[in-house]
Amino acid sequence: ERALLPVLPSEAEFPYAIRTVSETFESNGSTSQASVCASSMSLMAAGVPIKSAVAGISAGLVTGETDDDYLVLTDIQGLEDFFGDMDFKVAGTHEGITAIQMDIKIHGLTRPIVEEAIRRTREARLFIMEVMKGAIAEPRKEVGKYAPKIIRIQIDPAKIGDVVGQRGKTINEIIERTGVKIHITDDGAVSVCGVDADAMQKAVEMIRIITTDFKEGQILTGTVVSIKEFGAFLEFAPGKEGMVHISKIAKERINHVEDVLTLGDKVKVVCLGKDKMGRISFSIKDVPAEA
Repeated sequence: ERALLPVLPSEAEFPYAIRTVSETFESNGSTSQASVCASSMSLMAAGVPIKSAVAGISAGLVTGETDDDYLVLTDIQGLEDFFGDMDFKVAGTHEGITAIQMDIKIHGLTRPIVEEAIRRTREARLFIMEVMKGAIAEPRKEVGKYAPKIIRIQIDPAKIGDVVGQRGKTINEIIERTGVKIHITDDGAVSVCGVDADAMQKAVEMIRIITTDFKEGQILTGTVVSIKEFGAFLEFAPGKEGMVHISKIAKERINHVEDVLTLGDKVKVVCLGKDKMGRISFSIKDVPAEA
């Protein structure tokens, strides 16, 4: 845990609780450092955006009668650990060390022993990281398909009421349509949670539309929810509607809205700004061809 903590993303970058379990089925040496390597790779495979891979290695020591009579061993086996004088575990990245843990059976270590142990473990660590890189070089861009996901966006706190709606009508409709969970804090931080990434993006888009004022030139996709003699009303998101006048539906003149549109149709519109009455105007016929 200590070896991996320095490379974990912040809560703002990755707002998840992380539980990593390493199960060792057989060992002949430092299982803790094997766990560092395996956990580092598993986090990347799970889509956790860690800053760097982390690897660990253990160095051992056999000493003689004098301070100069010693041998530092790299990647000690269980037998070397049992009969040796030191278990010096070092974990880290390409940039440096993230954790050290040492057991010794002698009264102390000389500076040359420590320096050689650190040098040897660095060489081994870099070698191991290259092997790990062959299996997975960087974190996956997204968490797994079936894993719970969180998307965080920030909205104007003054728009929270628009998202919630009267007695929660708007937010409940978003939840019902998409199957996501939505949490909003007083400062306007919105967390959209779910498993289906497409449904989550759909919910996020609804929230963005609800909290964004219509601007001239804005392209939107709406659903026809009401047809009148003078035009059609389109819903862009729960609680967010606009009207297209009959003269703005088709390039040619039409006598009845029903000749072109029916309830439930999804159409693209462009916002034309405010009309003479100060109302927001939309058009279907003026949507750019490339939109």
